[in-house]
Amino acid sequence: MRAVVKYALGEGNIELRDVPEPRTGNTEVKIRVESAGICGSDLHIYKGDIQIPMRPPFTIGHEFSGVIVETGEKVTRWKKGDRVTAENSRFVCGHCRYCRTGNYNLCSERLATGYAFDGAFAEFCVVPEERVHLLPENVDFHTGALSDPSACAYHAVQELTGINAGEKVLITGPGPMGLFSLQYAKANGAQVLVAGKNQDIGRLELAKQLGADITVNIDSDNFKDAIKEGEIDVFLECSGKQSALQFGLKLLRKQGKYTQIGIFGSPVHIDVDQFVYKEIKATGSFSQKYTAWAEAIKLASLGKIKALPLITHILPLERWAEGFNKFMSGEAIKVIFQPQVTR
Repeated sequence: MRAVVKYALGEGNIELRDVPEPRTGNTEVKIRVESAGICGSDLHIYKGDIQIPMRPPFTIGHEFSGVIVETGEKVTRWKKGDRVTAENSRFVCGHCRYCRTGNYNLCSERLATGYAFDGAFAEFCVVPEERVHLLPENVDFHTGALSDPSACAYHAVQELTGINAGEKVLITGPGPMGLFSLQYAKANGAQVLVAGKNQDIGRLELAKQLGADITVNIDSDNFKDAIKEGEIDVFLECSGKQSALQFGLKLLRKQGKYTQIGIFGSPVHIDVDQFVYKEIKATGSFSQKYTAWAEAIKLASLGKIKALPLITHILPLERWAEGFNKFMSGEAIKVIFQPQVTR
């Protein structure tokens, strides 16, 4: 089968290869991949600067959906023909404090699909049955594939941050994570301001369509008319850019809440004294867990959280490099691969 393979550590070292179809273990299911999305962390895999453990050679891709075509001998929850998506936490120890409290996304031994195990930029993918989620009939494959980033946003906004009706929320980075976070913040009744730069004009327009109360291009707009220092109650940083972090912390009010969602990929320099003088409550958010997946899929089924408007490019797997380039340049908001479609 065809697969996009990271064959060595470091920047690049990715190519489309013919590889054997994966074999299904006793407690695993084999999924025919119908839709697979490029995640921001996949760009860090490309750049070689991500801290999530990688074990090359491996097939990239962890945002996906498809149809079960084979089940292991001991699988009891799923059957052939089920339309599903799956979490990327492929292996966790099961006995550390994080696993035992349901926070297995933080397990120190966690190994993920698309990083340490073969992922979904391929025609078929194998995953453990306990990480599989059934897609409701009214959830299409593309929306199903984006359950992963939606669950990440749910985990960050709903489970970790907590946003109250009427609060002013600033989101920096109008990419997929920012646009999903926007929808969850609006669902809580917040007033949401989304900030971007010149290259984000199209993304800021989409943010308006998805409910943003205010959008600001900090390269050209007089943002001080829209945001005043100390007015923001909650700051969600989704860009992974130092300038965005500094921008948001300056606008955050005393005793405000800040959650880091985007990955920087390298150390950043900030004025930590702001956390002291302003008593800022800071939180990091990493990946997601079962509870977030269940809610993200349910809300997509109810039409409350929308994924399809984020998709700007749908490509066959052979055009993987084009998809990565469009995502890295900012031309694309969300790129979807269809591994079953050939050029």
